[in-house]
Amino acid sequence: MMHRNDSMFETTITGSLPKPSWLAEPRKLWPKWKLEGDALVEAKRDATLLWIKEQEDGGIGIVTDGEQSRQHFVHGFLEFVEGIDFEHKVKMGIRDNRYDAMVPVVIGPLKLKGRVHQTEARLARAHTKRKLKFTLPGPMTIVDTIADRYYGDKEKLAFAFAKLLNDEARALERDGVDTIQFDEPAFNVYMDDVARWGVRALERAIQGLKCKTAVHICYGYGIKANLDWKKTLGNEWRQYEKIFPALAKSKIKQVSLECANSRVPLELLKLLKGKDVLVGVIDVASDKVETPAQVATTIGKALKFVPKNRLFPCTNCGMAPMDRQIALAKLKALGAGAVLARKRFG
Repeated sequence: MMHRNDSMFETTITGSLPKPSWLAEPRKLWPKWKLEGDALVEAKRDATLLWIKEQEDGGIGIVTDGEQSRQHFVHGFLEFVEGIDFEHKVKMGIRDNRYDAMVPVVIGPLKLKGRVHQTEARLARAHTKRKLKFTLPGPMTIVDTIADRYYGDKEKLAFAFAKLLNDEARALERDGVDTIQFDEPAFNVYMDDVARWGVRALERAIQGLKCKTAVHICYGYGIKANLDWKKTLGNEWRQYEKIFPALAKSKIKQVSLECANSRVPLELLKLLKGKDVLVGVIDVASDKVETPAQVATTIGKALKFVPKNRLFPCTNCGMAPMDRQIALAKLKALGAGAVLARKRFG
């Protein structure tokens, strides 16, 4: 049942959801596909429809495709770009050497091979009447997840990617997508670069869009490298203090971040005045499922710093590497917690 004030605390997720075990290896951030060819195409479609239904049933107001067709949130985009060598990957420290990854290499001018996410966006749009959000990797995070042997300058490379992202984002808008979100976990690693060129590159990626635009910044998935890194950050994570003012001045409409079990002081949310805030109320680094009451309490704490009409309860980060049943239970807790918050604070 929709409440009359259902538009308040409209729920959404960061983007990704676990892939069913018949589609890909479970509980992996870079899972291997279980099928190939037409069977893989069909399985990706089935998994997308399954998760759209689960989101709707769980009370999620702004749904996503769950990123079921992408092996990884950055590389799912890069596979459609000319000028990148995937054959000869190199080992590189990413997120300021937090962890090593085998990454492809930029070897020539970047150009899109064609549409990237048309199939998934149109499929999702045809099968839900809810608002639809689609996620793309942000320019700075792409630059941090690829080796460069052509542009020779991170800012130049970021703007080259921003143009391609903008081309795809404009096409996604034409496909009927309501919100386009750029994922920028690199934003809380390279704070000086964010102020220098990161926000500008993001604005190039959203140029000309009339739909809602969002940026997701975070302290990462619940994987060991991230958990170990978080332990080094002290009792208060104030890194956002450096980048929120730049984001507040930017043309981006929404900012997504983690507020559940994170050490981000919630008063920092005041620095995002004028923006919608996607408040992470579901911890993706823990298998413990939140109660609706805990979700509503986190919403209540954030309300001290974010106006009611600008607060959108969300997950802290993507749920791709999570156990499927736990992710589903957390989805339902998110939906039920928002219903409770509407009653408490409406």
